[in-house]
Parts: sequence; structure tokens; C-alpha cells
Amino acid sequence: MKKTDVPSVLKEMRGKDYQQQLAIDVNVSRETISKYENGRSKLPADIGRAFTKKYDNPKFAITLRNEYTGTGPRWLDGPNVDLHRSSVKEKTIEEMREALDKLEQLSLAKPLCKINGFEKQDIETTLEELVELQTALDHMVAVVCMEADISYTGLWDKHYRYLTSVGYLDGGGTVQ
Repeated sequence: MKKTDVPSVLKEMRGKDYQQQLAIDVNVSRETISKYENGRSKLPADIGRAFTKKYDNPKFAITLRNEYTGTGPRWLDGPNVDLHRSSVKEKTIEEMREALDKLEQLSLAKPLCKINGFEKQDIETTLEELVELQTALDHMVAVVCMEADISYTGLWDKHYRYLTSVGYLDGGGTVQ
């Protein structure tokens, strides 16, 4: 089982490229790259964005987001995970159905400050299903992007442009 923290994914992503070339690409020293890859230094946000842009690697993007926020999906690497595109698709559909069922059953009519313990448990269970769906969706997008050679960052940039065009974002929002 491969470790999926930022240093290990960075090393995996670099592959056979030399640390020196990577250092030149992002304007840091080779020693600094070594520190990032060995976990002796935390990867700064601007360097993380540069690596995301250079490698366009969904696994790295998901891992980086989780490492910096402590939230959101983590890259699935356990002994029971199957990241074949068909398996990921089926799991995503399963999670969608479960989340939709819970969401349809959930009542949010009452002000949330007035809910009782049972109602709060229903809300929490529904949110847990939505988080499971989010993990499945992130992996579906990532796996298909990697296998079909579709730009992960390009896909998000296009989405951010759409959100801006319909007034849900106030400009910006692209990967720098």
C-alpha cells in the first residue's frame, strides 16, 4: 500500500525527473525539493499550485487539499479500494442513490435551532451520506481524467468560468 501524503505523492509524481529540474521549474533549490519530498518542510501554497499546474495530477490535488485543510476527500488507498474506472463509476452511482434517498427523506422546514435530538441525528446521517458521495464523485472525476488524459485543472477552470458567468462567483477562481 502506497502512502498518500503530499511528500509521497510529490515523489511519485516527479517520477524519473530529477529534483534539480523540478527545482528550476518552480524556482527553488534542489535541497528545498528534497525537503518537500521527505516531509522536512511543508509545501507552501504557491509551490503547491505550481506543481498542480505543472503535473495536472488529480491525486496530488486531492491530497494537497486534504493536507492543507484537513477536510474534503482523501485519496483512497486502503486494501479494499478498487480504483478501476468501472468500479469507481458503480460506487459513485451507489453513493448517489443513498445520498439522494436520505436527502429526499430529510425535512429542513423547521428552523435548525429548534430541532430535537432525533431530527439532528437525521440531518447528520444525511450529511454523512453527502460526504461519502463527495468522496466518490471526486474519485470518479480524478480516475476518468487520469485514464482519459483529460485535464483535471482545465476541467475545474472551465467550471469556475461557468460559475462566474452565471453570477455564482465574483470573477477569478482559476488555478494559478
